[in-house]
Amino acid sequence: MAKNPQSDLVQPNERVDDLQNGFYVIQNPEKFCFGMDAVLLSGFANIRKNETVLDMGTGTGIIPILLKSKGKGGHLTGLEIQEECADMARRSVRYNSLESDIDIICGDIKEAAATFGAASFDVVTSNPPYMIGQHGIQNLYMAKAIARHEILCTLEDVVSQAANVLKDRGRFFMVHRPFRLAEIFQVLMKYKLEPKRMQLVYPYVNKEPNMVLIEARKGCNSRISVEPPLIVYEKPGTYTQEILEIYEMI
Repeated sequence: MAKNPQSDLVQPNERVDDLQNGFYVIQNPEKFCFGMDAVLLSGFANIRKNETVLDMGTGTGIIPILLKSKGKGGHLTGLEIQEECADMARRSVRYNSLESDIDIICGDIKEAAATFGAASFDVVTSNPPYMIGQHGIQNLYMAKAIARHEILCTLEDVVSQAANVLKDRGRFFMVHRPFRLAEIFQVLMKYKLEPKRMQLVYPYVNKEPNMVLIEARKGCNSRISVEPPLIVYEKPGTYTQEILEIYEMI
């Protein structure tokens, strides 16, 4: 179908964002729009073309769409608890004619194993809520608050269910905040997901990291590699070469 912003798939107050790679995503700026963390996770995740993928907390489906645009994964499933977001994700999938490649399921991360069955995916990805308790300012709009704060699920919910739905030696890719790194490693190892690869993301070379990308594998031995730091900006408004390559803007 023609990728027309006036398509019947787009509802009032929504917009169609051009991902600059031949794909598009429908978003409502009054709710929650994807950020750089989703883009970086899609670039960090090493996924083979024939692998089955579950994206936990998919929002408007940005990570499955980005993965498919990069030729990563065979069949992808997005799991989203908010029906309004899941509906936008389904319409984005249709907008890109990806119905045979991506399914969007409205459901609870805490019930992922019951929904899909144990050991049913090769790969799990997640860009989960980062904030706990009073960390950060809870947004007045519930859709945004749910995406940013552990209101409907916790880090342990995400990790435990990822471990349940992953096949043996399956891989879990997550983007999170460095201030919770010790807790992240503790929870991963509690559920037999061994951290294998990590990359810290810095806004500028002389600033503290504000994101961390992690790969963990189910049932593997202990050994982690730390990749070179990823710097986002050379100067205000100018991305580094590495970020441009991830965004496929060259």
